[in-house]
Amino acid sequence: MLRLSNLGFLVLTTIQFILGMLGNGFIGWVNGSSWFKSKRISLHDFIITNLAVSRIVLLWILLIDGVLLVFSPKLHDEGIIMQIIDVFWTFTNHLSIWLTTCVSVFYCLKVASFSHPMFLWLKWRVSRVVVWMLLSTLLLSCGSAISLIREFKIYSVLGGIDRTGNMTELFRRKEKEYKLIHVLGTLWDLPPLVVSLISYFLLILSLGRHVRQMHQDCGSSRDPSTEAHRRAIKVILSFLFLFLLYYLSFSVLTSSYFLPATKMIAKIGEVITMFYLAGHSYVLILGNSKLKQMFVAMLRCEPGCLKPGSKGSVYP
Repeated sequence: MLRLSNLGFLVLTTIQFILGMLGNGFIGWVNGSSWFKSKRISLHDFIITNLAVSRIVLLWILLIDGVLLVFSPKLHDEGIIMQIIDVFWTFTNHLSIWLTTCVSVFYCLKVASFSHPMFLWLKWRVSRVVVWMLLSTLLLSCGSAISLIREFKIYSVLGGIDRTGNMTELFRRKEKEYKLIHVLGTLWDLPPLVVSLISYFLLILSLGRHVRQMHQDCGSSRDPSTEAHRRAIKVILSFLFLFLLYYLSFSVLTSSYFLPATKMIAKIGEVITMFYLAGHSYVLILGNSKLKQMFVAMLRCEPGCLKPGSKGSVYP
């Protein structure tokens, strides 16, 4: 019989998995349908579509990992399935984080307004900058996964040998090295975190300055344009909070090998991670006029309004 903690973990995981699949699936369906019909897609829609797909894969990985954690702890910790999950998780997680960073840079360069020559140079080349970031994203994600696969092969070979005497000690050392490399892999995510923080800081600074300027010019805080900018700031702050929460949760999740109460920490980390993957998809939907309009129409069961292809806002 399942313990109460395991039952609660499975319930939370299942709910967040369903919500995440619905939110990210909706983004992929809307932008994918529009792409299929018009035979072209904007850079913004291309990024968030790939982001949604990467998160769908992550949700499946976390669901499988959670089920193994509850029903087959030994297979989860020692089996080849665990190492395969690690490799897929590492690749997809890095890809998702870098795609999120591409979104933040895109919004910053498109929306923010500064007179610094360097910022203007980047702003005029926003498409080129983001495309190069996307290519670098793929290379870095592959690099992080390959570094783990190499250790995984050594670890697997040693795992198939009868471990006696010195071989047992060698296996334990390689096992610790494998887990340490897995933990140090989180350092790959520091650059995108820093870039995202800078981008959203500049975006909030620019929008806040614009709101104050409009308030001085119009003399009213209820001006529609002012309200739109304030809503945009709230959306960005919500996204920033979720992103920092996500970074903290997967750092704890990957470091759980070396922490006490490993299983409980892993469960908490997975729940928080799935909360971000599900929650941010709805932040993206509600912050984009095209997605929001179609989402509301779908909830109201208005088929006539579900026509992909209208232009969305530039806010996240």
